Amino acid sequence: MLKVSIILLVIALIAGIFGFFSIVAAAAGIAKVLFYIFLVVFIISLFTGRRGRSM
Repeated sequence: MLKVSIILLVIALIAGIFGFFSIVAAAAGIAKVLFYIFLVVFIISLFTGRRGRSM
């Protein structure tokens, strides 16, 4: 999911250089949403991740 977010961010930057503003807005919006979803899932996985067995 993070990989897709980075790819969309790169597409937004390239489109911004060439002046395609509607493509920039769409790609940047999707990248932003995916980044926040990834961030939330990462934080949840930190709290509910595997815990080692104590012997």
